[in-house]
Amino acid sequence: MEQVSFKNKKPTLFLVSTPIGNLDDITYRAVYTLKSVNICFAEDTRTTGILFKHYDIKTKLASYHEHQKYEKINEVLNYLENGEDVALVSDAGTPGISDPGFELVGEVIKAGFYVVSIPGAVAGITALTSSGLQMQPHLFLGFLPRKESEIVSLLENYQDLNVTLIIYESPHRVSKTISYLHEVFGNKKIVIARELTKIYETFIRTSLDEAINIEYNNKGEYVLIIENEVIVNTNKTIEELYQEYKDKYLDEKELFKVIATRLNISKKEVYRKLKIDNKASCNNK
Repeated sequence: MEQVSFKNKKPTLFLVSTPIGNLDDITYRAVYTLKSVNICFAEDTRTTGILFKHYDIKTKLASYHEHQKYEKINEVLNYLENGEDVALVSDAGTPGISDPGFELVGEVIKAGFYVVSIPGAVAGITALTSSGLQMQPHLFLGFLPRKESEIVSLLENYQDLNVTLIIYESPHRVSKTISYLHEVFGNKKIVIARELTKIYETFIRTSLDEAINIEYNNKGEYVLIIENEVIVNTNKTIEELYQEYKDKYLDEKELFKVIATRLNISKKEVYRKLKIDNKASCNNK
């Protein structure tokens, strides 16, 4: 299906970006759209109600949050089938990025209606452009899984990519997430952004070695920017460095850390490589 968004008018679902903190960070077009649609579905009507009051938007509000998104899809489709335009907003930023919206967009397109995005603030890009780290290429991971094994497994998929990673995290989980990042990636550059666009906006530009020892504020959402520059050291292998340093370090963990630092890889990768090689050597005896 070809969508000619504004020439061949059809009932449309508008994905409207809202401020990520500072209420002034909204476009004229976004306000106009929210005033023009027949109904606006919001992740939290109370949060969106504050925005509506600030800009004197009188449009009807209905809830559309993670736990009942499938039930609401038919409700949205009913409005579109009656020839009415609908808006979708999240609590902050662009709908569908890390909030409900993906499934709805698919069903609206499948039903033959239009989907139009009204661009605006995105926390990940706001943090990335102010980070001072390499901007391209970058990869948005959003919120990580909850289970430790799933987190580590996911991060390992990107271990060997020369790409800057963007991760969202809650204040209560940020310390653990940074420890997982350190475990998988070793000592990489990281920028930790908090309370973006608000009066307490904060950037911590540091390394993962230092970041694991920082005490983090338990208020405000975090954006983590990790510069995963993969440096290949062609001079010496893991095994060669192990033979060089094994007599100098009695503690295996410290030895692995030194090798990881020299090669700019994670300690886990050093451990895995040496253990595999040792096992293979034993099996060949």
